[in-house]
Amino acid sequence: MPLIGPNARNAWTATPDDAISLVRPPRPSRPVTVPALPQRVTLDLAATALIVVDMQNDFCAPDGWLASIGVDVTPARAPIPVLDALLPPLRAAGVPVIWLNWGNRPDRANLPPGVLHVYDPDGTGGGIGDPLTTGAPGRVLERDSPSAAIVPELTPAPEDLHVAKYRISGFYDTELDSVLRNLRADTLLLAGVNADQCVLATLMDAANLGYDVLMLEDAVATTSPSYCMDATVYNVRQCFGFTLMAKDLTAAL
Repeated sequence: MPLIGPNARNAWTATPDDAISLVRPPRPSRPVTVPALPQRVTLDLAATALIVVDMQNDFCAPDGWLASIGVDVTPARAPIPVLDALLPPLRAAGVPVIWLNWGNRPDRANLPPGVLHVYDPDGTGGGIGDPLTTGAPGRVLERDSPSAAIVPELTPAPEDLHVAKYRISGFYDTELDSVLRNLRADTLLLAGVNADQCVLATLMDAANLGYDVLMLEDAVATTSPSYCMDATVYNVRQCFGFTLMAKDLTAAL
C-alpha cells in the first residue's frame, strides 16, 4: 500500500478503499546497553539519531579558516578516526546520521551584528563570509563552498542527512527539529566540534526541547583550553544527559 510521508519512519498509509491510515509503521524496539556517566544507559536504536557537528574544512582542515587565523586545529581533528570507525556500524544498525555544518547564506542576511562580531571583532574583515586569507577557494563558513564541506577523511553515506546552521546552536533558525521529529528520533547522540561551543549549545537546546541527549566523549573535541572541555563534560552529566565513549557504543553494536 502506498505510503504518504517524508520517510518510512513517519508515514500514513493509503488503503485500497480510498481511506487513509494514520497509524505509523511499527518500530520494533532495539535496545542496547552501554557504559555511560553518570549512570549506565540503555537506549533504543530504533528511536536514536546521531548528530555530527561542524566536522568541516573551516574548523578542522589544515588550510581552513581557523588554521588561517592561527588556531591549532590538531585537537579538532581528533574525532575523525573515532567517527570513521563508528559510522559504518551505526548506519548498519539503522541509526540516521545527520551532518550539522555551519553554512551561511552568501548574503549573510539572517546574521545579526552579534554573530558577526564574534568572528570579526574590529570590523576589518576575516570573519563570516569573507575570503579565506590562505587563498583557498570559498568564503568563511559559506554554504555550498569548500569551507562548509565535510573534511575529506569522513565520507557521508547517500542516506545521511545534512542540515546547515547559522548560530552556535544547531536548532535556532534551522529545520533540525523538524527533521528529527520526522525521523521519530527521541534520543540524540552528539559528536563533533567544538565540544564547549556548538556541540554543547546544540545539546542544551535538544535537552530543553525534550530529547534524550548523550555526548560521545571520545568523538568530540575543542580547540579551547582544557578547562572548557572539563566544564562541558561536567555540565552535560550534571544538567542535561549523559556522556559515553564511542568505542563502547561500537562494541555494543
